[in-house]
Amino acid sequence: MEYRILGPVEVLRDDGERVVLDGTKQRTVLAALLLSGPNLLSDARLSEFLWGTRPPATSTAQIYTYVSRLRKLLGREVTIGRRSPGYVLDIGDGRLDLAEFEQHVRLGQDALGAARCEEAVRHLRRALNLWRGPALVDVAESLAAEEDGRLQELRLVALEGLVEGELVLGGHARLTAELFGLVRLHPLRERFRAQLMIALHRCDRQAEALALYDEGRRLLAAELGVDPGVRLRRAHHAVLTADAADPVSLEPPRESARVGAATLRI
Repeated sequence: MEYRILGPVEVLRDDGERVVLDGTKQRTVLAALLLSGPNLLSDARLSEFLWGTRPPATSTAQIYTYVSRLRKLLGREVTIGRRSPGYVLDIGDGRLDLAEFEQHVRLGQDALGAARCEEAVRHLRRALNLWRGPALVDVAESLAAEEDGRLQELRLVALEGLVEGELVLGGHARLTAELFGLVRLHPLRERFRAQLMIALHRCDRQAEALALYDEGRRLLAAELGVDPGVRLRRAHHAVLTADAADPVSLEPPRESARVGAATLRI
């Protein structure tokens, strides 16, 4: 079976048939269990996701009902075990899109760090193609809000890596418009800005590249009180010295930027 949370929550059987999940609360219970991976998800945490700080007196019984329905819907391929004070989900041979996404991002980052850019681009494209819209879009707001920042950061890291690989492979001309959009959406994200500077420079638009650096420097000072980081400074130096042959650092990603296991913090 295939489990999808990078978009609306969905479950597909091996023959492609979609499992019907009734209601937001049912989808929330499944998504929370999937995010907890092999770890126990407590009744208290499930209750928070479903009802916030004011759960009904029957919350434990209602959670049991939702879990029982999931067991019937998903069948024998899935085990939702009761382990006091909560539940543990085992999807067996099933596939979770988030786990596949993280695997491809790891492989892409490793390839990028070893300057195997074509391989990196393949993995990162496959990773990003798993997204079908905003993650967890149809679950309880409390669960979506808790996980949204982490999942969006993972997606942006993958997108940064993809752009980096594409730039090395000479894709600067077709990347420029997309990078302008990304810089508008994420003005303080220095890697996108540095990548756009290099793309502009390679398109003989040096004045725009330098203006982009100045804008970024002012924004960083005003919003965060910091100077441009290493990537942005390197891009600035490359434009000033007319050196765009090596547009990005191909050093392995920092540990903080690498993806990890799909684990809900409980």
